[in-house]
Amino acid sequence: MRKLGLIAFAVLLAVALGFSTSSTVLGGLPDAVKALCTGIKGLLPVAAMLMIVIAGVIYAAGQMMGAETRARANVWATAALTGAIIAILIVVIAPPVLTLIYGDTIDKTIC
Repeated sequence: MRKLGLIAFAVLLAVALGFSTSSTVLGGLPDAVKALCTGIKGLLPVAAMLMIVIAGVIYAAGQMMGAETRARANVWATAALTGAIIAILIVVIAPPVLTLIYGDTIDKTIC
């Protein structure tokens, strides 16, 4: 019974906060998109480069192990490289897509 009361309180609190800040949330959408664009351009290239380095380390370490571990290391290295490629594609494709969706609300210098 206490859990149900706690959940009901959390839902009511979320609804109350949603209504109290609804005007500022809608006004802050362009700022949120700019922040998303800035975050994408700042974090993902670093993560992609790190994943490429990690893939190389995993592959090299796997070559020194037995056959089963070598096969697993190849899969892990391939997964890391695939993640790096996807991260690079997100960095390249996301800003034009966000600009297309939101139009002039995004400053071209940021995104």
